[in-house]
Amino acid sequence: MPSTSSRRRGPAASQHRPRRPIGRGFSTAPPAPARPVQAPFAAVFGLLVAAENAYLGWLLWDADPGWGWYLVLPVVLAGAAVAGAVLVHRGRALGSRVSGSAVLAAACVLPMVGLIGLALFFAALGGGQAAWWALLLVVGPVGGLVLALQRPVRQWSAARPARSGGRGR
Repeated sequence: MPSTSSRRRGPAASQHRPRRPIGRGFSTAPPAPARPVQAPFAAVFGLLVAAENAYLGWLLWDADPGWGWYLVLPVVLAGAAVAGAVLVHRGRALGSRVSGSAVLAAACVLPMVGLIGLALFFAALGGGQAAWWALLLVVGPVGGLVLALQRPVRQWSAARPARSGGRGR
């Protein structure tokens, strides 16, 4: 009668396990990139730009209540600023080619140019206080633009190539 006790098998009966070469280590996935310190600040400035665009849109709407063609630009710019802020904060890209920092930078450029032009216009008319308020509003787009164009933020929200579905060799 065969014994049911567990005995150690001899070397001939042992299964062959492949050994890893010394010095190669284990294959692991690369560590996830860490969010740079500037990314949340860029997202906050992007939300500030969106709020400024919404405020300027409200000023245009308040002068003539109703939906006119002139309200499209502030609404689109506010939406682009919010989208850029979310993309930068999450470290994502828009599609496969446009980085989140590029969306945020593009959403900051036009309001910055418009506010500088408005400040110059008010200064030429002699409205000193209005010119200073317009220059104060430029802080949001300038801050968003400067932070969105820094190298760590651009790398964090850059479009990454799609990974293949198969395993590496």
